[in-house]
Amino acid sequence: MSDEDRAVVLASGGMDSATAAAVAKERGYELYMLHTSYGQRTEEKEYECATSQADYFDAADFLHLTTDHLSKIGGSSLTDEEMEVEEADLESEEIPTSYVPFRNANLIAMATSYAEANDCDAVFIGAHSEDFSGYPDCRPEFFEAFQTVVNVGTKDDTQICVEAPFTEWSKTDIAERGTELDVPYDLTWSCYRDEEPACGTCDACAFRLQAFQNIGARDPIEYAERPDYTEAE
Repeated sequence: MSDEDRAVVLASGGMDSATAAAVAKERGYELYMLHTSYGQRTEEKEYECATSQADYFDAADFLHLTTDHLSKIGGSSLTDEEMEVEEADLESEEIPTSYVPFRNANLIAMATSYAEANDCDAVFIGAHSEDFSGYPDCRPEFFEAFQTVVNVGTKDDTQICVEAPFTEWSKTDIAERGTELDVPYDLTWSCYRDEEPACGTCDACAFRLQAFQNIGARDPIEYAERPDYTEAE
């Protein structure tokens, strides 16, 4: 058994979780990366990116879980082909159709099981401030409450910290920090609609493109469209 601190990183394949992995590695954690396919539209591309990131970060372990319960439950345009993925609206304060009901509770629960089984010290998730404006399970209060659940629901000698380092950060802040840490953004995927190229006009693409535009960098992945989102900041 290694004496090095260990952390589970919820690896979605996206830029936020990749940056969270880089932050965890910078803090000295050995990475255990967990990726979940749950019926999302771009699950094949996300899996490809997550595995590539695990190789890049030299993860001690990579666990891929496949579950269909979130897609069977439905209620999200990410998992229901009959629901349309909305065009980007960066000013909206409404919960978008891309919200997967209580997804993060499901994912962090799985990550906590994985962490406890492997004597890990932390679980990292890449949620950020622009997420929780639309997704209730990305709010700081949610992670604080889940920390209590982890404390109460694991063995007495288990100490697992739920780490959401970007809850007060914008997507632009994440892109800037990730660039400093040499995060391989070419190995990440954010689009809600398409496996490739990214559409460029869904919320996920818009926030991502805006972040790179704000720091004066070109997003390295392919897009069908690259609108200018800098004025929407």
